[in-house]
Amino acid sequence: MGILNLTPDSFSDGGKFNNEKSALVQTEKMLKDGAEIIDIGPQSTRPNAEFLSAEEEIKRIGNMISLIKKEFPESLISLDTFYAETVKFGFNEGIDLINDISGGNFDDKMFDTAAETKLPYILMHVNPSYETMHDKMKFADITVSMNQYFSKKTNELLEKGVNDIILDPGFGFGKTVEDQMKMIDEVKFLGFGKFPLLIGISRKSFIYKPLGKSPLDVNEETQKLHLKVLQQGAKILRVHDVVEGKKTVDEFLK
Repeated sequence: MGILNLTPDSFSDGGKFNNEKSALVQTEKMLKDGAEIIDIGPQSTRPNAEFLSAEEEIKRIGNMISLIKKEFPESLISLDTFYAETVKFGFNEGIDLINDISGGNFDDKMFDTAAETKLPYILMHVNPSYETMHDKMKFADITVSMNQYFSKKTNELLEKGVNDIILDPGFGFGKTVEDQMKMIDEVKFLGFGKFPLLIGISRKSFIYKPLGKSPLDVNEETQKLHLKVLQQGAKILRVHDVVEGKKTVDEFLK
């Protein structure tokens, strides 16, 4: 999964792809480099980012989804949003997956909308509200807490008729460095083996901050962690650098 940020304020590539021409060029590059899913993000969710309404997200997306579908009909598009209204817009434009960082917590219509559209739904582990999503939480055992969350949420989704569910542990959202390294080590225990796992650790601070590096200077360390989660059964890597991610996938598949 290649990341396409349509935002001016994302932490590592803000402003690079927030016009149609540059976004299409980046999409083409990622697809050629081996991406199978393009994850479109109209709103940054980094700490202290600008908060957008659904209407502002939709305005920022504009024709981008339909343009990508027209230019690259073979591509799969996921839409990174926590608004049901944005999902409905994206569905009409041709998206293939919903990527909701809020696990349905920020919009009580999200699960119903996922059921109505019948799109695959990426369920992320996160704190209960937008205001607290980056607050560091204390967990007696991060893996147990995460599985309790996933169990509750997947049951809700299944009851509503959402059957295609992908789990995202939510690296970078309200978890300590220590908990996130434990998550890496225990990926194989997440989700009870029932649902595919998406791992999004690309350019996350729990990797680069302890090393005193920038988000752009930890590729080697990131790929080692990517390989580790693939070996434990992870099915999707959400990445900024598709070339390096693809190399790691190819190495794993040898």
